[in-house]
Amino acid sequence: MKRVLTVALLLVATLSLSASFTIGLSLSTLNNPFFVTLRDGALDTAKSLGVELVVVDAQDNPAKQLNDIEDLIQRRVDLIIVNPTDSDAIVSAVESANEAGIPVITVDRAANGGKVVCHIASDNVAGGRMAAQYVAKLLDGKGKVVELVGIPGTSAARDRGKGFEEELAKHPGLVLVAKQTANFNRAEGLTVMENILEAHPDIDAVFAQNDEMALGAIEAIKAAGKLDEIVVVGFDAIPDAVEAVKKGEMAATIAQQPYRMGHLAVLKAVEYLTTGSIYIPVELQLVTK
Repeated sequence: MKRVLTVALLLVATLSLSASFTIGLSLSTLNNPFFVTLRDGALDTAKSLGVELVVVDAQDNPAKQLNDIEDLIQRRVDLIIVNPTDSDAIVSAVESANEAGIPVITVDRAANGGKVVCHIASDNVAGGRMAAQYVAKLLDGKGKVVELVGIPGTSAARDRGKGFEEELAKHPGLVLVAKQTANFNRAEGLTVMENILEAHPDIDAVFAQNDEMALGAIEAIKAAGKLDEIVVVGFDAIPDAVEAVKKGEMAATIAQQPYRMGHLAVLKAVEYLTTGSIYIPVELQLVTK
């Protein structure tokens, strides 16, 4: 472990002495605390390495994100870090950067095409499984469950849903009675949950694919006077969600590390621009008799 840490520190020292670069960071939205924290991790790391970071906000609009990335290409940035609003829609932008000879790194959400030199993300499938396991534990394997889906075109929504539903299927007593899209948005989470409660007033648990939707759902559940009857599990561990868990309003949230994602995205970007490769250390183990 000490050796790995030493190598990492030497790498940071080497990168900090490298020529200055301009890196573009295209985020799906800054109207979500998760991505604000990711941006902050990227900005702090860029500052420490003497790198200029140009941040653009797609405002959850795939068309705007394509225009933002085209502007970064025209600006001839050295590398583009992308957090896609839509994993399919972003492909043409990645391919445009490829054609311009600008390397691309994706963060949190993947692109479904084009060439990227690195993808930095949590294991969203595993996170979805973790949420289902906890719901099964709290409900003792029996009950009616609702799933609030994020933006359907994103890898995060696809993978979290895949993990959750695969694990849920292992518990025959748990029935997924409703699965509706709320686009990772708190206001939509509230509205969608209100409608679900009208159709299914006897549900036992809600899994929301991010905390913003979970917090909106909780408001609807509160208004219906069912806060003590329905388990809510979110995803991301944003500050509001952590506070809701502490207050007992939310049963759990799956923690990611958005600051570290932003940090690693910039660190690996500079590493690639400096060395032409990306080093990912894997801890060694000594095997003895």
